[in-house]
Amino acid sequence: MGLGLAILAICFIVVIALCILLVVGIIYFEFSNSDIPPGVADPGKLRTIHCFYVGIAVVGRILQNLGLCSQLGFTRYIREKVMSKKLGDDPKLFIKNLQFDGIQVRVYQPKSPSAGGRKGIMFFHGGGWMFGSIDSYDGLCRYISKGTQSVVVSVGYRLSPEHRYPAAFDDCLNATIYFLKNAQEYGVDSSSVIISGDSAGGNLTAAVCQALVDQNDVPKPLAQVLIYPAVQAVDFHLPSYIQNRAVPILYRERAVFYMLHYVDGDLTMMEEVLDGDHVPVDLKMKYRKWLGAENIPEEFKARGYKPRVMASHSEDVYEAHKKAFEPHFSPLLAEDSVISQQPKTYILTCEFDVLRDDGILYKKRLEDHGIPVTWYHVKDGFHGILSFFDSGNLSFESGKLAVDNIVNYINGI
Repeated sequence: MGLGLAILAICFIVVIALCILLVVGIIYFEFSNSDIPPGVADPGKLRTIHCFYVGIAVVGRILQNLGLCSQLGFTRYIREKVMSKKLGDDPKLFIKNLQFDGIQVRVYQPKSPSAGGRKGIMFFHGGGWMFGSIDSYDGLCRYISKGTQSVVVSVGYRLSPEHRYPAAFDDCLNATIYFLKNAQEYGVDSSSVIISGDSAGGNLTAAVCQALVDQNDVPKPLAQVLIYPAVQAVDFHLPSYIQNRAVPILYRERAVFYMLHYVDGDLTMMEEVLDGDHVPVDLKMKYRKWLGAENIPEEFKARGYKPRVMASHSEDVYEAHKKAFEPHFSPLLAEDSVISQQPKTYILTCEFDVLRDDGILYKKRLEDHGIPVTWYHVKDGFHGILSFFDSGNLSFESGKLAVDNIVNYINGI
């Protein structure tokens, strides 16, 4: 009995020591790799959140190496457990899990009476096309539905790497077409449907709105709401990609990692893609008018940005990633004839986000074609800040203000 207790005590001490080493290692990684510039909202909270994400990834890798589970599966599971609150029934909403054309959706319908057809909001969640779910965005969708008295449809599209591009796009497009055709069944005016999403969901929103240009048998969307969207995979040396390359929670390399997974790219060529080796000379010249840093206001170049000439391309790298130039993957690259038919648009960007300039460039393209654009810039914001608009001690005031701004925009159109 004494020997058994001694062994148990030793094992306990070893486990505690390993946990301490893990925590110390995560903190060391955070302070060695992250660069949080002055002006970022609540940097202590941001570091805490990022340490949590890094910790999940590290533990997941350990468990994968031990053969217990995949790192991706573990990361998704833990993120879902933390990000998804069990909110249960809502006294102000009818909430139903349904399928639209075989695609999982969650529909939020206000219980209050309505004099006429309500607005409808399609919502595509973020998560780099690899993470996120209907559950993890449940709180945000409830808040928007109640704040706008609109019917919100949250789409559970297929994730990469199990399902590569264009699976997520196809799911979002098909679910949207279904809703546009059947909006009246949910008390929605079919001419008052708004397409929305954040991050990867913002990419899907822009792509779906462009695809609807050719859908002549369904009503056109009233507006699109793009929340720090990723809209191009051509130039990763834009000012925001350089200035915010190490700002949590989306590093520059991580953004490209997600894109390559989605488009079925070659991860061994990530450095070449980061350098721009995947872009042929003729395409560089074609896209310069839309992507050149001269299209970005000077105020966004003040924080240490230096122009850089993109490297000469490699045919092998281009062949492995040429899907990234399709407009359904990079909506910024759509032809003028498509851009000119986009609905009125709301774009939200964050100063300390690698995707900031994607939103600014898409804003300019739309405005150049006369599309009304409402722009909201979170001056102390980082990528993903809206996900923490209502997270208790880890909430960000700027995130709450941004969500309320979106609600006010929707109420005003």
